[in-house]
Amino acid sequence: MTTEDDSEAPPSRLRTLLPDLAPWRASVDFRRLWVSGTISNFGSFLTFVALPVQLKELTGSAAAVGAIGAVELLPLLVFGLYGGALADALDKRKLIVWSEAGQGLLSAALLVNALFPHPAVWPLYVVAALSSALVSVQRPALDSLFPRIVAHEHLPAATALNSLRWTVGGVAGPAVAGVVVAYAGLGWAYGADLATFVVSVVLVVRIAASPAAHEAAKPDLRAIAEGARYAWSRKELLGTYAVDLAAMFLAMPLAVLPFLADELDADWALGLMYAAVPFGSLLVSLTGGWTSRVDRHGRMVVVSAALWGLAIAAAGVVGNVWLVLLFLAVAGGCDMVSGIFRGAMWNQTIPDELRGRLAGIELLSYSVGPTVGQVRSGGFAAWWGVRASVWSGGLLCAGAVGLLALCLPKLMTYDVRTNEHAVRLRDQRTAAAAAAAPAQVQVQTRAQA
Repeated sequence: MTTEDDSEAPPSRLRTLLPDLAPWRASVDFRRLWVSGTISNFGSFLTFVALPVQLKELTGSAAAVGAIGAVELLPLLVFGLYGGALADALDKRKLIVWSEAGQGLLSAALLVNALFPHPAVWPLYVVAALSSALVSVQRPALDSLFPRIVAHEHLPAATALNSLRWTVGGVAGPAVAGVVVAYAGLGWAYGADLATFVVSVVLVVRIAASPAAHEAAKPDLRAIAEGARYAWSRKELLGTYAVDLAAMFLAMPLAVLPFLADELDADWALGLMYAAVPFGSLLVSLTGGWTSRVDRHGRMVVVSAALWGLAIAAAGVVGNVWLVLLFLAVAGGCDMVSGIFRGAMWNQTIPDELRGRLAGIELLSYSVGPTVGQVRSGGFAAWWGVRASVWSGGLLCAGAVGLLALCLPKLMTYDVRTNEHAVRLRDQRTAAAAAAAPAQVQVQTRAQA
C-alpha cells in the first residue's frame, strides 16, 4: 500500500539521472520532429563516414579529405546568416520540409556517382557544398521552432532530448557505416541515407505550420545586421559562440581519423573512432536528468569545453587504439555537456522575433568551427604528422577556452534564475499561457456541449 509520505518521497537517484521526458509527453510536434531527426541523422552519419573514406580511396591525400571543410565554409557563412533571417520571415515548417527533401536529392547524386565504374572526385565536393547550404537553411528554422512547441520550463529537457536524438544517429550511423562500406560498398551507405530522408520528410510534413511572427523583419541585410547587433550586445551569448568556435576549430580531429586508424594499424576501428565521440555524448544524454537542476550554465559551458580539448589531446598522445577510443568518448561527453547548456542559454533568453537570426549565428559557431577545423587538422597532419595534429589541437583548445573565460566574465557569472533576459522571457511566456487559458477552457466547454 502506498502512503501519503511515500507518494511525496523524492525521486530515486536513478530517476534524477534519466532524461526528462516532459517535452516528449506534452508536445506531439516535438515527438514527430524528434523521430524524424533521429532517422535522418542516422542516414547522414552513414554519408559522413562514407564521403571521406571515398575521397581517401580516390586521392590518398589527407589534405584532400580536409578540403571538404573548405568547400563547406562559404555556404555556411552565407546561408547560415541568411537562413536565420529566412527562419524569422517565413513558415519554419516549409523551410524544414524543403531542405530535408533537397538533402535526399543530394544523397541520390552521391549514390549515382558511386555506382559508376570510375567515380569522379568533383561531385563529392559539390555535394558537400550544397549540403552545407541546405543544412544552413534548415538548422535555424529547426532551432527556432522548438521554443514554440515546447513549454519554457521544459526547454533544458528538450535540449537534452535533442542531443540524445543526435547522438543515437551519431553512434549507430558511423558504427554501421564502417561495416557497410567495408563489406557492402559505398553505394549501400548512400542508398540507406536516401531512404532515411524519404521517411523523415513523411514525418515532418505532419507537424503544424509555424508562420512568421507579426513583427518579423524581412530577410535582408538590415535584418541580419539587427540580429548581429543583438548578439554582440549579449556578452554571455557571445561567450558561448566564441568558446564553441574555438573548441571545434582547434580540436576537431574527424578529418584525420582514417589516417590515424592507418597509423595505429587498426583499419577495422575506423567506424568505432567516428562513433566514439557521439557515443560519449549519448552516455551524457541518457544520464542528463541532472542538467535541469543546474543554474550556472555559463560555467558548465567553459569547463566542459576545456575538458573536451584535454581529452582530444590525450587521444593524440596515446598509441593504443582502445585508449584512443576511450578518450574520444570522454571528449564527446564533455562536448555534449557544453552543448546542452549552450542550447539552454539560447532558448531561454532570446526573443521569438530574433530567434531565427540568432540561430543562424549559433549555426556558424558550431558548424564553421568543425568545417575549418577539418582544414586545420588535415593541413597539420600533412605538415607535422597525424597524431601531432590531434594532440596539439587539443592543447590549443584548452588554452583558448581559458583565455576566453577571462575575457568574457559575463559568461562565467550567468545564472538562469537572475539573468534579466531569462527572467523577461519567462514572464512573457507565463503571461501568454495565462491569457490563453480562458480561451482554451471555452473551446473545451463548447466541444463538450
